[in-house]
Amino acid sequence: MNFKATGIPYGQTYSFSKLVLDYLSESETLQPFYQQFPRKESLKAVLKAKSEYQQNRQLLSDALLAQYKNLDQTEALTNHIELLKQPNTFTITTAHQPNIFTGPLYFIYKILHAIKLAEYCHSLYPNYNFVPVYYMGSEDADLDELGHIHLNGEKLVWDTKQTGAVGRMTIDKELLRLIDRIESEIGVQPYGADIMKAVRKFYTRGANIQTATLGFVNYLFGSYGLVVVVPDSPVLKSVAIDLFKDELLNQHSSGIVADTAQKLEKAGYKAQAHGRDINLFYLKDNGERLRIERNNDTWIVVDSDIRFTQEELFKELAAHPERFSPNVILRGLFQEMILPNIVFIGGGGELAYWLELKGIFEHYKVPYPLLVLRNSFLIINHKQVERINKLNFTEQELFLSPLGLKNKWVKANSQNNLSTEQAQLAIKKLFESLADQATPIDPTLKGHIYALQKQEERNIVELGKKFLRAEKKNYNDAMRQIDALKLQLFPNNNLQERVDNILPYLACWGPDLITTLYENSYAFEQQLVVIAEH
Repeated sequence: MNFKATGIPYGQTYSFSKLVLDYLSESETLQPFYQQFPRKESLKAVLKAKSEYQQNRQLLSDALLAQYKNLDQTEALTNHIELLKQPNTFTITTAHQPNIFTGPLYFIYKILHAIKLAEYCHSLYPNYNFVPVYYMGSEDADLDELGHIHLNGEKLVWDTKQTGAVGRMTIDKELLRLIDRIESEIGVQPYGADIMKAVRKFYTRGANIQTATLGFVNYLFGSYGLVVVVPDSPVLKSVAIDLFKDELLNQHSSGIVADTAQKLEKAGYKAQAHGRDINLFYLKDNGERLRIERNNDTWIVVDSDIRFTQEELFKELAAHPERFSPNVILRGLFQEMILPNIVFIGGGGELAYWLELKGIFEHYKVPYPLLVLRNSFLIINHKQVERINKLNFTEQELFLSPLGLKNKWVKANSQNNLSTEQAQLAIKKLFESLADQATPIDPTLKGHIYALQKQEERNIVELGKKFLRAEKKNYNDAMRQIDALKLQLFPNNNLQERVDNILPYLACWGPDLITTLYENSYAFEQQLVVIAEH
């Protein structure tokens, strides 16, 4: 494979929120909401803080060994799980729900970023070990978000009647039909048969989604030593029993987050996450994930007949901690309690809600990690490269709107003069002359003349737009090519990585694609990378 990589500043992609761009520029307004900005100079302090935090590393390692017992383990993976027992080993973590077949492309980019950053940290601190981790949010119950993929411009939906935690859902005949459909689309590609064989190996009828996701992600990244953590585990949940007790009894988190969210909104940002009085769900054995509410001395599992006294609740928590599931407000805290983690890698939305959580970490005296915006890519195949070159666009210009690209192309290629600049200068001189003429007669007329000038300037600008619209009709073929190109590279008028799935890309390029993305992943640098095939 021959790819050329080009970095583009996030601000020049017109695709990221004000909060993300302000965070990357270290805006003073956001600095109170995080511990330290992510750069190599910050590592020393977070390493020290996490070294001083007491964690049960043996428990973590044992839980991982049990989790992986039925899977092939690479030497790199086995070594990393063993190293997690050592006090000089730390993790670089990203998190995501178990979207079917990994969901949008950025799922892959997050994991590669964690791998690359772990290696970079080890190069800076060779006496420490750094393990890349994918933390699976398998208890998420949003099937609308997790139960579909986009393939060749079409949305394919898992039509299942199951409800509750998606990770616990069973692979059924509907999902197997979806696999058949995917194979019919990509099976003829050079690596299509190989990738579909891997999909079928892990997505087998009767297995659950979190097990399938674990296996498939291990197939893709096990050679890099990536450790997948499935927190839906009684062993791992036991670490947080005291946290869960405090949440059920005292509900500290909701007030802390509400206060932080108010401060964020006062600083000009929209709060991303809003807590409840109790930020825990109850996971029934059938996978249902239900809210917990307190009514005086009784704890109620909403939409069920389950009720607990305090004594009964604490007995249930001690016997079955896996039945208690933190929501977005406590999920990050629980993650940092079970992992020796120093960096969290997330997308823009994740950064936004993590900025609301610093107060909770301080309250429970858990070290707050460095927050790193995940890497972003745009993949362009050779046919698309040919079209881009024919249209004479740069990679950066591709991020313009379809209208902006068309205007740029027409102005560069039209044989006619479409500019209205000379007319605008003439209008300005005309009205300046009229103002000079009017001043000795009646100075108050200058305001009227200025208003007339602005009106005529607007008319000239509108006339220039009409020139462009009329000229575009003379270049229908080029305009259609621009529309087709934008649709391919920015499906649904969105970044490719937020829509497309990895499977057709792997079917086309095979494992070399993962290698290319890994080689061009950044550590702490922050730019979107265009990967263009040549």
